[in-house]
Amino acid sequence: MTAQLHPRNVRVAERLQQAGIPGRIVVLPVAAATAAQAAAALGVEVGAIANSLVFWCDERPLLVMTSGAHRVDTAALAQRLGRGRIARATAEQVLEATGQVIGGVAPTGHPAAIETIVDPALGAYPQVWAAAGTAHTVFPLSFEELVRLTDGRVERVD
Repeated sequence: MTAQLHPRNVRVAERLQQAGIPGRIVVLPVAAATAAQAAAALGVEVGAIANSLVFWCDERPLLVMTSGAHRVDTAALAQRLGRGRIARATAEQVLEATGQVIGGVAPTGHPAAIETIVDPALGAYPQVWAAAGTAHTVFPLSFEELVRLTDGRVERVD
């Protein structure tokens, strides 16, 4: 399975296996860099797409796993977390923090652990889909598996 995948996908697959998560990486026929594109390719609601958004907060990365149906209110999230300003990470910061590029950032497979916030709205779906390290790859998992995989803190993001 992993022999035909990009090295970033292989890292994600290894982390899934280590975590005991059975979801297999699915290679999409077209790039799905947005939640809407991924939902259309998979035939699921956009809310079931677990967007991996990287922000910069207090001089370090913050990964926010949000439902594709939500936008992150960075000011409200910073207040909820008791943090300073939360700003969108640059493409360079995303690559440095995750080892992955915007449009394909997975919730795992990063060079080092990243503090992660998980949108509770994803819990409304029995299965969610997350990027697997590239814009052409995704994998399914449950909300509970996502929280466990990321060691995430469940917190409203909107």
